[in-house]
Amino acid sequence: MAVPKRRTSKTAKRQRRTHYKLLVPGMVDCPNCGEKKLSHRVCKACGTYKGNEVVNN
Repeated sequence: MAVPKRRTSKTAKRQRRTHYKLLVPGMVDCPNCGEKKLSHRVCKACGTYKGNEVVNN
């Protein structure tokens, strides 16, 4: 089994982990009501998608 010859320093460990981050989902404004919604999905506030009413509130 491979064993590290030296201890990994805090700096090296943190530099390696800089790419581990949460991504914010792509939010857009609904053209119908103006609420924030996920792109390519039905608006939760008004129930429209691409100008058509999909869900009745």
